[in-house]
Amino acid sequence: MAISRLSVLVAALACCCLARPAQCGGGGGGQNYTSMFSFGDSLTDTGNLLVSSPLSFNIVGHFPYGMTYFHRPTGRCSDGRLVVDFLAQAFGLPLLQPYLSRGKDVRQGVNFAVGGATAMDPPFFEGIGASDKLWTNLSLSVQLDWFEKLKPLLCSSPKNCKKYFSRSLFLVGEIGGNDYNYAFFKGKTLDDAKSYVPTVSSAIIDATERLIKGGAMHLVVPGNLPMGCSSAYLTLHPGRSRGDYDAVGCLKTYNDFAQRHNAMVQQKLQVLRLKYPEARIMYADYYGAAMAFAKNPKQFGFKQGPLKTCCGGGGPYNFNPKASCGVRGSSVCADPSAYANWDGVHLTEAAYHAIADSILHGPYTSPRLL
Repeated sequence: MAISRLSVLVAALACCCLARPAQCGGGGGGQNYTSMFSFGDSLTDTGNLLVSSPLSFNIVGHFPYGMTYFHRPTGRCSDGRLVVDFLAQAFGLPLLQPYLSRGKDVRQGVNFAVGGATAMDPPFFEGIGASDKLWTNLSLSVQLDWFEKLKPLLCSSPKNCKKYFSRSLFLVGEIGGNDYNYAFFKGKTLDDAKSYVPTVSSAIIDATERLIKGGAMHLVVPGNLPMGCSSAYLTLHPGRSRGDYDAVGCLKTYNDFAQRHNAMVQQKLQVLRLKYPEARIMYADYYGAAMAFAKNPKQFGFKQGPLKTCCGGGGPYNFNPKASCGVRGSSVCADPSAYANWDGVHLTEAAYHAIADSILHGPYTSPRLL
């Protein structure tokens, strides 16, 4: 893959597949969460990237981003709501405000996720020779530091914090995907990236443990999505033969890589559960939830299939690196709910709704969320 083409992919990733689900429903099925806190990258970011770098990433601050639900751009890398939004609504909570917006009412929750964020800190990328490719240094550890700064506004002592957070839900991710994307951008091979999986997954587990030590009792840790189904990867790194694709049309090697990461995260989470039996540590299988509608798109209402992009500039998957979503030369589909893929990297509101519904009511959270 040429570096010039890879740069387009990483730019899209920094802003950084599927039957129409039932409404997520309210009430939480017996869980009465009074607040929610989330961390991660563009799959969870509700505006931090746009606030932190309004000029560098202003594309998400303009239409068609935000066209479906909000009818205005919010900094979300989608046409509407994200998984974190549907979870908040399911539990009767307000949509989480981005931390950098400096909102005053924080007791019901805050979103610390930043588009382009990584699980690893900058020194890791210096070590692999990819530090010049980072789009932001607002990594997971920085987001955790923000949370620590916010805690005095929520609770006054360790005892009070434990009581307060006993009714809080923590969403630790999705995170880690950009760590690998930056490596690929630098020209690293899949074998190179495989060697990073233990380190990247450990960073996610360490963050989860840090939250538990700080009083968190209910934590959801998502896995990575099937990157081999991304129209950006399919366009910029196509297979050499039909055997490189699965029955859906996704790239096998990249999906296998995502599953490798997810398997290691699950293994490490099990160790954490044994260490902290009092905590509810839930793994959210974003990969499985996404592949469910990738394999049966029409059952979920995705008439245009799981791979074609709603907002793009042409090509087999409607992803054109020279005319990405929001750029001159691109166009947006009339009905985003008929698509799972929004801009080549991120999903549509309908797809995020499907994932949220699956982890709330389906078999894709272990142990079950509800």
